[in-house]
Amino acid sequence: MSGRLVEFGYAAGWRLVRGMPGSLARATFRTAADLAYLRRGPAVRRLDANLRRVVGPELPDSALDRLVRQGVRSYARYWLEAFRLPGQSPEQIRRGFRLTNQQLLADAIAAGKGVVVALPHAGNWDAAGAWVAAQGWSLTTVAERLRPEGLYERFVAYREGLGMKIIPLRGGERPPLELLEDRLRQGDVVPLLADRDLSTRGIDVTFFGGRTRMPAGPAILALRTGAPLFTVTMWYEPEAAYGELQGPLSPPATGPLDQRVRLLTQQVADQLAAGIAAHPADWHMLQRVWLDRPQQQVRSPDGSPAQRS
Repeated sequence: MSGRLVEFGYAAGWRLVRGMPGSLARATFRTAADLAYLRRGPAVRRLDANLRRVVGPELPDSALDRLVRQGVRSYARYWLEAFRLPGQSPEQIRRGFRLTNQQLLADAIAAGKGVVVALPHAGNWDAAGAWVAAQGWSLTTVAERLRPEGLYERFVAYREGLGMKIIPLRGGERPPLELLEDRLRQGDVVPLLADRDLSTRGIDVTFFGGRTRMPAGPAILALRTGAPLFTVTMWYEPEAAYGELQGPLSPPATGPLDQRVRLLTQQVADQLAAGIAAHPADWHMLQRVWLDRPQQQVRSPDGSPAQRS
C-alpha cells in the first residue's frame, strides 16, 4: 500500500469512526480483529511468538491461542479508542483512563522537578497522555518520524489536539534529549515508550529471560536532571483503560554514567516485564523484540509447527 493511501486510511479513520455509534464501532473493530487473528499474518505470528516468551513454554498451545486472540482484540480496541479520542471532552477523557497511585505523580509534579515515566506499548498510552493533559499538567513526549511526512504530521496534530507537546525523534532543530531535559527542568511530565528500542544506541537488558535492547533515554534523563523515574503498567478493563504507577526507581548513586544508565535501564526492564506478565493480552508488541533466537515452536499460517525466531 502506498504512503498516500496509508495516510488517507488514517485520516478516514479519524473522521468516520468518531461519528459511528459506539456499539457499531466496537462490533466492527472486534470483527476485524477476529478476522486478522484467523488469517494469522506476519504481525499476528509475531505477537504469538512474543507472548510465548512472556508466558513461557509451559502454557498449552490452546491457552496461548486464546491469549493471542485476546491480544489482537486488545490492539483493535486501542485503535478504536485512538480514532474516537479527539471527539471526547476533558471530563470524558478523565473517566476513560484510571491511574492507580496517581498521588505519586501529583506529588512529584508539585515538587517541580519534572517527571519521567517509562511505559510499554500496552493498553492505551494515548489515553494516558490525554488524561495527564486533562489534569492540567504539562506533558512533552517524543514521536517517531513516520513516512510519509503527511502521516507523521497527522499523528502530531492528533496528539497535540489531546494536549500533548511533541518532539520528533529525528530531524528536529536540537537533539530530543536536550529538549526533554529543558522540559523536565520546566516541570513537565515526560512519558516515553520504553519496551522497544527504535535507535541503534539502545541498552542491552535481560527481558523475560532473553536479551533485548531498550532505549537509554528514560535513565539518561533521570540521571542528568534528578527528575524521578517511574514506570507504569497498562491494561484494559471492560469499562476503561487502566494504569498503575510504580516508583520512583532508585538510580545508582556511584559509578560512571554509562554504567549507571545500564543498571537503571535494567530496573525499567524488570518493572515493565512484571506489568506485562500481569496483563499479557494487552501488550501490543507486533514487532520483533528479542535479539536471541530460542528454539521454540510457533504455529505457521496453516497451524502447523514451525521454528520460532
